[in-house]
Amino acid sequence: MIRMTKQTDYGIVLLTYFARAERDKTYTARDLATATNLAQPTVSKTLKPLARAGILDSHRGAKGGYSLARRPEEITVADIVSALEGPLAITACISDEQPECDRFEICGVRNNWERVNHMILNALRTITLADMSVPMRRAPDGAEVAAVHFKTNRQKTA
Repeated sequence: MIRMTKQTDYGIVLLTYFARAERDKTYTARDLATATNLAQPTVSKTLKPLARAGILDSHRGAKGGYSLARRPEEITVADIVSALEGPLAITACISDEQPECDRFEICGVRNNWERVNHMILNALRTITLADMSVPMRRAPDGAEVAAVHFKTNRQKTA
């Protein structure tokens, strides 16, 4: 099973909170922990690599905290995963590190794994933080669709 870490999952939860919030607003780790119901140490640990990767800006001082460094439409899921997991590599033989396999030079499936890895990476590059921030709901046929909220003006009848 291919699975991202909890930290990456939490990172996306935190970033979607930023994306839905007021633009350029700064949040502390405590604010974010309260708003997302995550433990503050986990939030702090997750925010640091996102800031190092240029996804968040870190602000020092009495009114310090974190804010999005770019618009949600400019941040891809690939950016987030790379910041929290490192470079995407579905198998060890296609990672940037030295391959662990002693059959590296004669492997018959490595090229196919590279293709799969490339397809996954391209898919993650097409989904933005803005996309991830749209609430989903189930349609009557079971398909997921973006939830759209409409305000209605209803007058009370006497």
